[in-house]
Amino acid sequence: MAGAQAQPIKQMERINLSGAEMASQFMWFVFHSLFGLIAWGAMMGIVTLFHPESMPAAFTLVLSLAIPLAAGFFVVRIRSSNVATLTWLAGLVWFTIVGLWILDMPTGPDACYRCGPGDKLWFTFFSLNWDSGMIDGQGRFIGTWPAVAMLGYSIGAKIAMRGRNLEPGTEA
Repeated sequence: MAGAQAQPIKQMERINLSGAEMASQFMWFVFHSLFGLIAWGAMMGIVTLFHPESMPAAFTLVLSLAIPLAAGFFVVRIRSSNVATLTWLAGLVWFTIVGLWILDMPTGPDACYRCGPGDKLWFTFFSLNWDSGMIDGQGRFIGTWPAVAMLGYSIGAKIAMRGRNLEPGTEA
């Protein structure tokens, strides 16, 4: 390219954390993940009082995102933490583990008969109208909704952290 000058490459700063700081961050990551699951569990307890079979799956999915999102926002507003914005990773790991478990299950009558891998995952986790029958029809409850709750908590924490810059190792 004629006339274009090469941009200098920025050097990345090394983050030097002590073992105690890393342990503290891990502890807060676990606590924030638990806070997200507790918010989701409380929401599911309330949904259970209103007979979950009468609640549309899409409404429960929206609540599984919104309630932990609000919880993440308020918890991180009270005590800032960059680590709280990473709870979506816990949801991703959980969803991956449950997804691999579903893929390993055999199909048969009342269990996604003759389904391929994509159908198993789609009907177990994402379809709001038909269930695969795998894990007794609890795929959304065991896999999708907790993962969405972790994502919601992470989004709420990210919104609460907007405009706040914490140095690594200084967060709660």
